[in-house]
Amino acid sequence: MSSLGTSKGILEIAKFGVYVTVPIVLMYTFANNPKNIQKFMGNRSYVVYPPDALRPPSPEELREMSIELARKNNIR
Repeated sequence: MSSLGTSKGILEIAKFGVYVTVPIVLMYTFANNPKNIQKFMGNRSYVVYPPDALRPPSPEELREMSIELARKNNIR
């Protein structure tokens, strides 16, 4: 292991400082000002489903439909 006086030791301390400060700065930036996160997330496109789309049948309706199909197939 290198001692703190060498250049490798200083590099390790600098890397650790970056690893610790970057998340803290990002958290401070977005947590203290919600407008920042709204600006950042507002530029992203999300899937928007149409409000008048047909809903899929419920499980009970699917069971009834399968029973009807089975009855029709048994009649033939």
